[in-house]
Amino acid sequence: MASEFQRHKLTGMFHAFDTDRNGYLDQRDFRALADRWKALPRVAAEPELAARVERVMLGWWDALYAAADTNGDGLVDLDEILAMVDRLPGMRAAVAETSDTVFDAIDENGDGRISREEHRRLVEVWNGQPTDTTGVFELVDLDGDGFLSRAEFTELWAQFWISADPADPGNHLCGALAPAAGGAAGA
Repeated sequence: MASEFQRHKLTGMFHAFDTDRNGYLDQRDFRALADRWKALPRVAAEPELAARVERVMLGWWDALYAAADTNGDGLVDLDEILAMVDRLPGMRAAVAETSDTVFDAIDENGDGRISREEHRRLVEVWNGQPTDTTGVFELVDLDGDGFLSRAEFTELWAQFWISADPADPGNHLCGALAPAAGGAAGA
């Protein structure tokens, strides 16, 4: 069962993925999400990376649909996502596999690390709109060197998807979490 913190975090994820804002997720949302990611400069310039991005995004849909569409209507609503939260820790390997593709998509200059500006683009692509990222990078730059290494990113990505601990910095990887109604969300 989802904690209040997980409910808050996954509600934000749900809204980021619900590209047509109709209150449920379906394959069209994930195709639109893939298109958002494929518009990133490096992804647009590298057909192999674009194909990987599309496989990852549509793979998310396939996995989510298989795990969460409990009523078989071809749609996934927020309650169905929240009902599967207990399965997330067992999905660590699948989550880690997607982090490499996302890292490569965001690492615009291909230098093997994500800068503050590249991270800002991650947050904006994730949310589908310009997003204030003031103070967020400092929360996720684990070693304070001004960049996210692939190893840091992989850990943060896993925390974002799996963590139930509001203190884990990965919860902020895709943008600052605003306090949840009725309490702090670890922001």
